[in-house]
Amino acid sequence: MKSIVIALFFLFIGFSFETDAAETPPTLTGKQTENYVPGMGEIMGSTQMRHSKLWFAGKSKNWTLASYELDEIKEGLDDAVKYYPVFKHDAPIAALLDKFTMQPLNELEKAIDRKDSSKFRIAFDRLTKACNGCHEAARQGFIVIKRPSYSPFSNQEFAAHKK
Repeated sequence: MKSIVIALFFLFIGFSFETDAAETPPTLTGKQTENYVPGMGEIMGSTQMRHSKLWFAGKSKNWTLASYELDEIKEGLDDAVKYYPVFKHDAPIAALLDKFTMQPLNELEKAIDRKDSSKFRIAFDRLTKACNGCHEAARQGFIVIKRPSYSPFSNQEFAAHKK
């Protein structure tokens, strides 16, 4: 009887370990991560976050951070083109982004390089308007972007730090 109890005990422990292992979510590695494609909403949501951070960086005259956020916006838009060359069957993303955002992005880059707050504000507002024009053209006009009124990033300092 004692050996049966011991056998059941070890059987239970073994079953318990197998159950725990089976309940552990798999970790994506290697080729699995290569197959991940972010949704257009994820790409644009990230772009919207960068848009907000860009505003507060430029407003605070943190030109290094503003340049970084602008580059991140460009990378996100490149991802939109890469993963969704045609969105919702009839919106040619590369053509729309080129038509609406290329000039405002270039204006922003120049304003940031020159550390010109006045031109930054103008170019930022043009980019915001361009985003909305692109949304309209892609039949997503219900998504309206605006200049942020407050930072939702209370855990980030936007003022430039002196070294």
